[in-house]
Amino acid sequence: MLSRALGARAILRATAAAAPRRLATPRMTRPIVRLQHTSKPVSAQVFKPLDTFPRRHIGPGESEKQAMLKEVGVKDIDELLAKAIPNAIRSPKPLALAEGVPERDLLKHLKSVADKNKVYRSYIGMGYTDTVVPNVILRNVLENPAWYTQYTPYQPEISQGRLESLLNYQTMVADMTGLPFANASLLDEGTAAAEAMLMCWQTGRRNKNTFVVDENCHPQTIACLKTRAESFKINVVVADVFNYKFEENKKSLSGVLVQYPNTRGTVHDYEALASTVHAAGGQVAVATDLMALGMLKSPGEFGADIAFGNSQRFGVPLGFGGPHAAFFACKEEQKRRMPGRIIGVSKDAAGNPALRLALQTREQHIRREKATSNICTAQALLANMAAMYAVYHGPQGIKNIAERIHGMTGVLAQGIRESGYVIENDGAFFDTLSIKVDSSSAVLQKALEKEINLRAINAHTVSITLDEAVGQKDIVDLLEVFAKDNAPVNLEQIVANAAASTQNAVPIQLKRTSAYLQHPIFNSHHSETEMLRYIHQLQNKDLSLVHSMIPLGSCTMKLNATTEMIPITWSEFANIHPFAPSDQTEGYRIMLEELEKDLEEITGFDAASLQPNSGAQGEYAGLRTIGAYHAARGEGHRNVCLIPISAHGTNPASAAMAGMDVVIVKCDDNGQLDIKDLKLKVEKNKDKLAAIMITYPSTYGMFEPGVVEAINIVHDNGGQVYMDGANLNAQIGLTKPAEIGADVCHMNLHKTFCIPHGGGGPGMGPIACKSHLAPYLPGHPIVPTGGQNAIGPVSAAPFGSASILPISWAYIKMMGWDGMTEATKVALLNANYMRSRLQEHYDVLYTNDDGMCGHEFIVDIRPFVPKGIEAIDVAKRLQDYGFHSPTMSFPVTNTLMIEPTESESKVELDRFCDAMISIRKEIEEVVSGKVDKTNNVLKNSPHSLEVMMSDKWDRPYSRELAAFPAQRLRTNKFWPSVSRVDDAYGDRNLMCTCPSPEEYLE
Repeated sequence: MLSRALGARAILRATAAAAPRRLATPRMTRPIVRLQHTSKPVSAQVFKPLDTFPRRHIGPGESEKQAMLKEVGVKDIDELLAKAIPNAIRSPKPLALAEGVPERDLLKHLKSVADKNKVYRSYIGMGYTDTVVPNVILRNVLENPAWYTQYTPYQPEISQGRLESLLNYQTMVADMTGLPFANASLLDEGTAAAEAMLMCWQTGRRNKNTFVVDENCHPQTIACLKTRAESFKINVVVADVFNYKFEENKKSLSGVLVQYPNTRGTVHDYEALASTVHAAGGQVAVATDLMALGMLKSPGEFGADIAFGNSQRFGVPLGFGGPHAAFFACKEEQKRRMPGRIIGVSKDAAGNPALRLALQTREQHIRREKATSNICTAQALLANMAAMYAVYHGPQGIKNIAERIHGMTGVLAQGIRESGYVIENDGAFFDTLSIKVDSSSAVLQKALEKEINLRAINAHTVSITLDEAVGQKDIVDLLEVFAKDNAPVNLEQIVANAAASTQNAVPIQLKRTSAYLQHPIFNSHHSETEMLRYIHQLQNKDLSLVHSMIPLGSCTMKLNATTEMIPITWSEFANIHPFAPSDQTEGYRIMLEELEKDLEEITGFDAASLQPNSGAQGEYAGLRTIGAYHAARGEGHRNVCLIPISAHGTNPASAAMAGMDVVIVKCDDNGQLDIKDLKLKVEKNKDKLAAIMITYPSTYGMFEPGVVEAINIVHDNGGQVYMDGANLNAQIGLTKPAEIGADVCHMNLHKTFCIPHGGGGPGMGPIACKSHLAPYLPGHPIVPTGGQNAIGPVSAAPFGSASILPISWAYIKMMGWDGMTEATKVALLNANYMRSRLQEHYDVLYTNDDGMCGHEFIVDIRPFVPKGIEAIDVAKRLQDYGFHSPTMSFPVTNTLMIEPTESESKVELDRFCDAMISIRKEIEEVVSGKVDKTNNVLKNSPHSLEVMMSDKWDRPYSRELAAFPAQRLRTNKFWPSVSRVDDAYGDRNLMCTCPSPEEYLE
């Protein structure tokens, strides 16, 4: 909720009113246009724009829709909706949104909004700095749909490109931090700190509940820690770690967190501290800066157990706070507690090296309520950018950049000294100076006159953080801010005087002597030609939406339109610091305010928070909001959360993280919520009932008719209703969570609202709620957000991954009220069309009484298991047909959950259905005994090009059947990079950094 940050909403409404009316007036129709010099009116049809968006976003044309309706067995879409959606939950009126805006008009208008942002030079720091994004990476990764439309690499055979890039990222992090084990990114630095705290707590067997945080960590990090600690009853002590009595508190100490360099810029030697903490039985976590580690001793070398931070300054724009990939590394003994995704080196069926997601049983939808982390997405796209940055620059390039930043900081320090100021961290800095001044506000005002942002630490201390984008003029401008009586700046003399002092700006014992980025991958691609080819080499190994549909149930892999993506790299959005003064971010705030109001209208709720930067973070934020509401009413004892077995996978982990006890509610044989069991669980827990989490439509793909009754039962017993918005794409314009009876829900913007999945992130999961929960929406320590009784922040930045929010804003504006509603209808039609075609060949689980599904459906592979065919075999064989598998073995083991979305045409739906029908025939040959149950085209799939071109072919089927099971593949074939990957081998022989060339040969 933006009200506190923005002031009176009336100001923004007035601003928005100045925009073209078609963006603000619901269901506005265009007026009749009259030409001059004519007495006859000319039909407005002549001037109707041709670049309307819904017809580009929605796949099927009218004739295709009619053919699909006929296949489904209904006369029109209204009959389909009547059979698929209970009438009791249908919205009584259409969405009160504007009509759709043509693409060109949309970009023109958004540019005028973006122009209201002031792109000043920000030296605020606090974990966010400007960076130089190499254009070869900007164009070929960030702006490339072959990189940003990939799904999470759960199918490794068609994901080897991004897996290699993420392995590069892990190797880079391990090298820079001096710790052997790194993951493939987390959401942001603040939440990574929370994960580090929980790892320390787990290591202490959860009976050591004190976690000490140095007072000079970034304030947003400390706030995120406190938010997460509340649910686990961890005592966060903010103190001067050099004066804390660790020995006296060893019985309760789980760990300590320090910042290196700290938020005021000081570079401390923590080696003795680490020894003291270890002696007291605690773990040492270090929040650090990858660029600083190009010059400073690594955390692993001075005794850190965990190191983490923000990789943003490795070539990722500021973006008003995100998305940015957090990095995370630990010691070997901690690796199985590591949160997030890990890329490991394994081998394929032919014995060749192959990459995969390692330790996948750690996923939260498997550990459920036993998990202490609910991470469902990461920041894969941004991690890939940071990895490419390291590959492009290499070790010498990173060192040169770090030394240049440090050298300029030394020059700045010398000039500030010569102006008569005291630098509090003189002699121990990397890129940040904290300067004692008479009046911080006066210095900041003088800087603003030069369009410069500095940080006021307190009334008499300001800090400056430099970055790689700083040049000579920038240094002169900064020195002029501190010049007494406007004295001229003699830069040449200052540089000469700084030469000697800068040599001692980092204590000798903290200067890095160990090597990093020595693997050949970081020493081979430093020309743009080589870099371009490497990016495309990896890209060609990955299947994405540029190749074919990705029919993942509950993941909604729809069109990520080019027009939606264009604004995210505009400098007016990309180059804004998250803590820039509010008068510099008016454009952002107008856009955020409009998105917030549109989401409230779409869901029917009264307020929203845009802070959660993933779907699981939205779940957590919503439940914490419910918990705060109960506590404020004197009912803090309410801590039981009911979760149907049909709910989304991360729900139990999110509830546990919010401090709730999970109670599972059964479903009946038809996949619908078991109302009898719900009543029993509610009655048993009514005095402690906090909430129920309902995924709607359910993960089984149905609009359950009993949902209203279930909600009433919970409300009648004092509980709140959390609706998981993972399947919101099936609701928009037809029903609303608030009208159904929910109190709060999250929205996966990377699903329903077109933010691309990016190979496993970024994501956004804002929440919306009814008015009684609004006072508790997440706050932030730097930029006021949330309600008057806000819970703490759930993300490091006040508006999460703000720079990708223009994507969802643009989608809603271009689709309009009617386009959004039509998209929902077509999503339901596409799913039911595929269901109708496939149910003649496979058992389809959990349709409703009219035989209909919602936006997704489940194909049952279990009948074939006794004959040796499992869901994984169908999933891998689909790769030979050029498709990514549907969601496999979730929510039911050995099933495939299919969701086509509205973006796919009938031609593409038929291609997939034809592939599935062809595979069914291949299955039948196994079932009938015609072919061997262990050596067949399914069990040996996918078939890589290397396998197909081998001299020896001893398989009981032809090469042609293996490679070209459909005629169309002869002219358009996507080849899996490797054969089937050996998951068990990868977990038994865990290797999560780039192997040496010799190891590859072995």
